[in-house]
This record gives sequence, structure tokens and C-alpha cells, in this order.
Amino acid sequence: MKTDLSTFTGEGSPGITAKLKYLVWLLFSNVFFLTNIPYPNVIKVNILRIFGAKIGHHVVIKPWVKIKFPWKLVLGNYVWLGEEAWLDNLSEIRIGNHVCISQGALLITGNHDYKKSSFDLFTQGINIEDGVWVGAKSIVSGGIKLKSHSVLTVGSFTSKDLASYTINQGNPAQVVKQREIS
Repeated sequence: MKTDLSTFTGEGSPGITAKLKYLVWLLFSNVFFLTNIPYPNVIKVNILRIFGAKIGHHVVIKPWVKIKFPWKLVLGNYVWLGEEAWLDNLSEIRIGNHVCISQGALLITGNHDYKKSSFDLFTQGINIEDGVWVGAKSIVSGGIKLKSHSVLTVGSFTSKDLASYTINQGNPAQVVKQREIS
């Protein structure tokens, strides 16, 4: 069997109303998020809420944060989204309280089935529990749970759940030690 992208159907593609909503979101995203202008967090949070995101208190969103679909985003209290973090949320991304998503981190919920010639798209959500730290330039794939206070270190990749209070490093990420918090 060979890959034949001409057979990709785009099944589940959004209708015209959803496409218009996304177009309006892109305009706001480009003006208020994908910029060096340091708009106050309260403005960015309120824009995300208008577009359907569920967001707690004291959320920090740095410049150049890319969010695909705010209506599929849940952020707890005291969440930090670092510069150039990319939340590619074709499915829901849920982030708990006191979570740091560092610079350039990628949370990606969509992928393609390379075993099918049509290269079908499939999506799975991401659940990040309280106290987690996703290091700079790290990648978290869909269907994953980062459990309470786990750490994914700089430049690491995980396609498996991370256990609570562990520090995980590498590609694929492996536990390197336990996290102790004083």
C-alpha cells in the first residue's frame, strides 16, 4: 500500500459557520496574541473567554502564544503560557492550576494515521494536572495525561502519560528522578 493523499476526505471538516468563527478568531489572535505588543493579560484572557475558553484567575499569557481553537481550551488558576508556546488543540486541552508551559512548548492533539493510504486525521485531547511544568521546546502529543507535579524537561518529547512528581527527560521522555517540592 502506498500513501495517496488524493483520497484524504477531510472527514469531520467544519461547516461554514465554524469556518467564519475561526476566521474571526484568527484576526483577534494575530492582533493580540501573535505580536510583540505586551497587551495586558486581562485583555487576552477576556478575548479567549469571549471565544469560549474556560479560564481561571491570574493566568499569564506571554507574546506569540498560538492557540488553535480557544473554545477547546480549559485553563486553571495561575497558569503561565510562555513565549511561542503552541496549543494546537484540535481536541480539548485541559490545564490545571499552577502549571507552567514554557517557551516554545508544543501541545499537539492531532495526528495522521500513516497506516492508511488516505492518511486520515485523528485527534485526542491532552490533560495536564496541577503543578506540572512543561519545559521549553518540549512536545506533548495527544491522548496524554501529565499527572500532578510532573516535569517534562527542556527539549523533551512524550507520547505517554507522566507519573506524578517525576522529572522526565529525553526523546522519548524517561523518568530521571523524583520531584521533591519544599
